[in-house]
Amino acid sequence: MDPTLLWLLAVLMVGLGVAGLILPVLPGTLLVFLGLVVAASIDGFEKVGWIPIVLLGLLAASSYAIDVIATVHGTKRVGASRHAMIGALIGSIVGLFFGIPGILVGPFAGAAVGEYIVRRDAKQAGKAGLGTWLGLVIGGVLKIGLICVMIGIFIIAYLV
Repeated sequence: MDPTLLWLLAVLMVGLGVAGLILPVLPGTLLVFLGLVVAASIDGFEKVGWIPIVLLGLLAASSYAIDVIATVHGTKRVGASRHAMIGALIGSIVGLFFGIPGILVGPFAGAAVGEYIVRRDAKQAGKAGLGTWLGLVIGGVLKIGLICVMIGIFIIAYLV
């Protein structure tokens, strides 16, 4: 295949991956990783070898742990129950069907509803929703940093 087309495909995949940080429908770090693998394959992995590719793969896989840890930390930090975490997960899934507003409101609403069902305390339910949402935001910021590190590792490996 023409190297120019492969570079365009790689850049498109990385761009879609970055967009996936905002649109959870797209697997952000996975697309970035695959785009970088496509770019590395253009010259038969001569400039970017297997060691950087494995490292990039491990970093991409760690992004899923970041999501879980940040959300759980945010929820637990405000003393929310397990039901709030389950509600946040359900709210996240349902929110996908309502576009960007649903993606932003779904986890908050799900956690708040889950917490309210258990404790019947509107103030604590609001705290649970806010803690979950803040955890998601912190996770998103960490994933932005992770993607920047991945791209940086690729560039360094390519240039060195």
